[in-house]
Amino acid sequence: MSFDSLPNKDEVDPEVASFIQMESQKAELQAQVHKLADVCWEQCVDRPRDKLDSRTETCVSNCVERFIDTSLTVATRFQKLIQGAGNM
Repeated sequence: MSFDSLPNKDEVDPEVASFIQMESQKAELQAQVHKLADVCWEQCVDRPRDKLDSRTETCVSNCVERFIDTSLTVATRFQKLIQGAGNM
């Protein structure tokens, strides 16, 4: 398959570009949620049960909060780096 016939960036319909960007962001969010579930499951759940006990529930809650805090910190740091590079 050849990509030579694809339009360049300037020829893409803005509505299509916006849709693609939104779908890409949704996919990234979904990937983060899956990663979060995997990490917290591995860390907190020793064996599957019918219901989470309070210790496991607390562990999962703390894990999620740490994951979100860390993700926000990293995103904020990258945003500052990008803004700093743009000001040079």
